[in-house]
Amino acid sequence: KIALSLMGFDAGILKDEHTPTLPYRDGDVAWGGDAWRQPTDPARWIQYSVVWFSQRVAQSLGDTRFQHYADVFDYGNRDVSGEPGKHNGTAGAWINSSLQISPLEQVAFLRKVANRTLPVSANALDMTWRVTEIAARPDGWAIHGKTGTGSPGAPITHEGDYDRAHAYGWFVGWATK
Repeated sequence: KIALSLMGFDAGILKDEHTPTLPYRDGDVAWGGDAWRQPTDPARWIQYSVVWFSQRVAQSLGDTRFQHYADVFDYGNRDVSGEPGKHNGTAGAWINSSLQISPLEQVAFLRKVANRTLPVSANALDMTWRVTEIAARPDGWAIHGKTGTGSPGAPITHEGDYDRAHAYGWFVGWATK
């Protein structure tokens, strides 16, 4: 979602922390429960990991721009195609699907975010920093990051595909002072 945030803000799909606010629609992925069935803006998207908002950002980018950003970000294996033969990358290439990134590649990507060296606008970096801020400490440290979760098997595109018994989670982030 950090990469999608940068893409969305850079492309002008996302304007600021609260624009756009998009409504939940019947048929949207909702395995995140009631928190995902609410109108969602960029800040709420990141806070609650709302997959349908991610999908709308990626779909608004389209296949060509989505691929462009994966390439210029040097993001993992850069494969945004989605499930083999389905050409559904904008519906979730990043969810247990074609787009894969190793821990070391993730650190390299986050280093570019933290050092503000990605080829995106200053506004895209500023807004992504705002929506990923977890804490601002009185001693000057600011902590940014994002949690994630997944389960083995098929990409998560439907309510019943999430295997809670075998789920795993992670946290990525950076701190600045």
